[in-house]
Amino acid sequence: MNVHAMNTQSQSPDDGIRAGDLLMDVRNVSLRFGGVNAITDISFNVRKGEIRAIIGPNGAGKTSMLNVINGFYTPQEGTIMFRGKERRGMKPHHAVRQGIARTFQNVALFKGMSTLDNIMTGRSVFMKRNLLWQMLWHGPALTEEIEHREKVEEIIDFLEIQHIRSTLVGKLPYGLQKRVELGRALAMEPSLLLLDEPMAGMNLEEKEDMSRFILDVNRQRGTTIALIEHDMGVVMDLSDRVVVLDYGKKIADGVPDAVKSNPQVIDAYLGVEH
Repeated sequence: MNVHAMNTQSQSPDDGIRAGDLLMDVRNVSLRFGGVNAITDISFNVRKGEIRAIIGPNGAGKTSMLNVINGFYTPQEGTIMFRGKERRGMKPHHAVRQGIARTFQNVALFKGMSTLDNIMTGRSVFMKRNLLWQMLWHGPALTEEIEHREKVEEIIDFLEIQHIRSTLVGKLPYGLQKRVELGRALAMEPSLLLLDEPMAGMNLEEKEDMSRFILDVNRQRGTTIALIEHDMGVVMDLSDRVVVLDYGKKIADGVPDAVKSNPQVIDAYLGVEH
């Protein structure tokens, strides 16, 4: 049974975009590094409330595409529309403020800080008090700190990591570190969450846990998700739609069942002709 058969999304009050409407539209994007084409004329879209997978063999341009979406790279050609507006000169911190958060292929956490403190860093985008107030930890800064900590505690409960809330992240097993990184991204309250191989390096049990949390983020929190993942079983089980890249070009785009039976996709993954 399709895991999204019961997935209903309500309209988010902050963007006026209804479930099923286009949240992001990537139009004819090309990215080059010197004379090397990383992405060539890629177009696809992401609808509000869906889980959209971006897949392909190693070197297909998937992470480059995610880096373009969150402003780390600026494409030489093409446009990206987000919430109906064309993005120009986007940088990662602009993307965060517009409602785009991401996790990384390799865990990017502060290993000497606790789980709670790592997730708290995701709230910095909302903090209004300057550094001096935060250092004093008094008056308005204290009130603000308490408000943001309540948000973080809610995320900790949601991800079922209460038992490691005070543990230094560097001492945690890899699967839990990935969950903490997911928590930090959720602390940014994104309308679009980018997940770069969220299950890389995990065992079967860890993958099952992460799959469940990704679905819960989508269904219970109403967060639109675009993810890169190599585990095809996970992709087909989680995703509403899948776009497939190969050598920086789009070779397929559609619902999971159609994509997995596409001869070009089979050739790209198996490296043989049919």
